[in-house]
Amino acid sequence: MSTRTHRHPRIATAAAACALLLGPAGCASTALSEDTGPPLGSDGYTGPPVTLQYWNGFTGGDGPYMRAMVDEFNAAHDNIQVESNTLGWTDFYQRIVAAVHAGQGPDVAVMQLDNLATQAARSVIVPVEDAIEQMGFSPSDFPQTLVEATTFNGHAWGVPLDSHTIASYANTDQLNAAGVAAQAGTGAAFESELAAVQQSGVAEPFWMPNKWPAHLMFLSLLWQGGGEPYSADGLTATYNSPAGVEALSWMVDQVKRGVSPTNVAIDSQYLAFKNAETTVTWDGIWQINDLRTTAPDLKWSLAPIPKVFASPASWANSHQFVMLSQREPDADKQQAGKTFIKWMVEHSSEWAAAGMIPAYEPARSSPEFTNMPQSALSGQIENFHYMPSIPGVGDVNVQTLELAVSEAVLGRQTPQQALDQQAARADDILASNAEKFGATNQG
Repeated sequence: MSTRTHRHPRIATAAAACALLLGPAGCASTALSEDTGPPLGSDGYTGPPVTLQYWNGFTGGDGPYMRAMVDEFNAAHDNIQVESNTLGWTDFYQRIVAAVHAGQGPDVAVMQLDNLATQAARSVIVPVEDAIEQMGFSPSDFPQTLVEATTFNGHAWGVPLDSHTIASYANTDQLNAAGVAAQAGTGAAFESELAAVQQSGVAEPFWMPNKWPAHLMFLSLLWQGGGEPYSADGLTATYNSPAGVEALSWMVDQVKRGVSPTNVAIDSQYLAFKNAETTVTWDGIWQINDLRTTAPDLKWSLAPIPKVFASPASWANSHQFVMLSQREPDADKQQAGKTFIKWMVEHSSEWAAAGMIPAYEPARSSPEFTNMPQSALSGQIENFHYMPSIPGVGDVNVQTLELAVSEAVLGRQTPQQALDQQAARADDILASNAEKFGATNQG
């Protein structure tokens, strides 16, 4: 495959970001490669020694697991050494745009799935469908919903490493005391479960947050009811649909029913769960290791969030390996980068120890993973829902959807009022993003 260059129709945004972050002297030509280099043979990279620059945002409890995997890869490859640059996610995205367009970007990176469309529109990352095939992977190796979620404007932009979702954590001692054998799987059973726990002495067994992860709960319930947060063309907010109102009303009702206190501050519901002040909390599976470390005596179980509405669904995101646009592509580094990505995905059962679910099916079926708590969710992986591939959608969520959820849960507006008001604001932002990034075609 020959190296091609292009001038992306939406390159102006990235160039402006470069000028803002680096200054005019730090911004180079915007002519960038748009492929992943020469094909990768079955033996992987066999060329001369190279050093790869690898950027990621794993600054939290997942960081040591990633560092250990990189060390293991380096020890196993005499001709490839990977140097990691770990940044907080906010700094990561700001810096990588400027670095790529200054011709100083990394060779390989990990990005969150809900940011791929934005970085594709900024010409920061390149399509990887050819690279995926060269690595020996096929779509059947990954969940179909995740494969579809990596697609934007007809191309795949990432190689899936994991899925991470929200789930239901329950205090098993409190469930047993209430005569509840296992976590509820439906909305009606969940109400019965909470009522039984209240009768056994836990006054407020399910605290409803008005901030993180409240919007993840809302999105899960929205999808369960058949709704979508945004239109397929990325131009209209649709989270104020009847399904959205029903979802948010259910959340508000938990406060009205008295199973949750009012005005739950951010993280308070999780701290209450760790302190055995509440019985059930919905949170990300990335909390598994924190619970083990900071609440070692707490007995808990993990299960999919109950099916409150018509279909099982839960919000999820994914870490994705990406390859970056290059001003002066190095064929050896491009091949070595593909070798690195292939190895990391194939060994992702090790990454699962960070509290993730491997995207790669053989890793998901491995004994190492099936003995982990989050394996209880892997049978539901095709019911995970990911944010639509719309450039800038994360900012739209923060500026509008999250505010709507908060206002309603706090009782300041009705669910309908809150969702309608913020959806109108979201439409304006989406229109601005469409002008800035170009039209969206998720297929």
